[in-house]
Amino acid sequence: MECSWKTLLLLVCTSLGVQYTAIRSLHDSFSGPCQDSAHCQGRQGKEQRWKSLCDDSRVPDETSAAAARKHILLFAQTRSGSSFTGQLFNQHPDMFYIFEPLFHVQQAFTNSSSRLQRALDGRALLGAYRDLLLNLYNCDFSFLESYIRPEPQDHMTGAFFRRSSSHALCTPPVCQEGGEEILAGQPDEVWCPKKCQALNLTLASQACQARTHLAIKTVRIPEIGDLRTLSEDPRLDLRIVHLVRDPRAILASRMAAFAGKFRAWKIWNATGRQPRYVDLTQITRTCRDIEYSVETSLQKPTWLRGRYLLVRYEDLALNPEEKAKEIYRFLGLDLHQRVLTWIAHNTNGTVPSSSEWNYKYSTSRDSKATAQSWRVHLNFDIVKTVQSLCNRTLSLLGYKIAQSVDELRNITKSLMEPKT
Repeated sequence: MECSWKTLLLLVCTSLGVQYTAIRSLHDSFSGPCQDSAHCQGRQGKEQRWKSLCDDSRVPDETSAAAARKHILLFAQTRSGSSFTGQLFNQHPDMFYIFEPLFHVQQAFTNSSSRLQRALDGRALLGAYRDLLLNLYNCDFSFLESYIRPEPQDHMTGAFFRRSSSHALCTPPVCQEGGEEILAGQPDEVWCPKKCQALNLTLASQACQARTHLAIKTVRIPEIGDLRTLSEDPRLDLRIVHLVRDPRAILASRMAAFAGKFRAWKIWNATGRQPRYVDLTQITRTCRDIEYSVETSLQKPTWLRGRYLLVRYEDLALNPEEKAKEIYRFLGLDLHQRVLTWIAHNTNGTVPSSSEWNYKYSTSRDSKATAQSWRVHLNFDIVKTVQSLCNRTLSLLGYKIAQSVDELRNITKSLMEPKT
């Protein structure tokens, strides 16, 4: 194996039982030529990035300026309201916000050849996730380049996933065309790529270093325990905002956003008859991950103390300003007026989505109505099934069981218990 086998090197070496010890995890676990950086020398241009996988000098010092910043992770499940919640960080002028950077890691693993795919497991993928998060929290975007497809040329890419969801990536100095016009509006999937052109990852890294704090959103890490090594890393001041949502609402939102993947559920919802091939694990796995994570947090382990906040999406949707203040108090940061202005403009449903494509990631909505809309659209048989499968999760989070169709459809009657 040679270091020039870029994707092969990264994926196979990651699969060799890689454990997270910062960027070192891609060095110490290698049993091949990357234990000796001389094997990587002599490569020029873009090959130099792969030499960095062997170079411990890339590990930031604990006394660096990055150690003073707040490192925020919005930890959630798909369709739990995380795009909406992420804007509470994105709107803060001192915050560098990144939307789902782990998407690129997942895609690189998924698109590997069958031979490589057999060598991978969830443990290796989680190791790659954690390594990338550490690098990004230190404003190092070079490691991310290893996963972006097509591969960036001269640190330039037009394939950065949902770049438009980050004001920092669509405004100066990263994008000279951006300015107050985008800061005042919604993240626009059309405007930013068109005006800003390719993303300069070197400029992005510099802009990140200039911001006081950094927030990342992800729905790709299953359980809170997978974040322990990051939480315990002395180089980070990691704060985890764990966003949860009623599993019944999560399922309804996934059915609307991912019609193809949830086709059997949609047939069930329309006909009232459960197809034999419906995949119940599409919701049971989510409930299991939520339950495990919340129960772990309730045990108050040392590595989470002072670093973890549980937020129900429904509470945020019903009282966005109050919950935003609570989140910022937890972070130890002042709530900027720009965040409050965004909340006022984007929680009453008067601002249209920028495009039809952007619907499933829209952050402009009547938040109170959105939080309850599943009760009108979801078939009661499906509701009963989810309640049975996720009974423990619902109870743990304070979501009430709907005992009848009438109780389900009566929006004036809350299906939530007060929780603090």
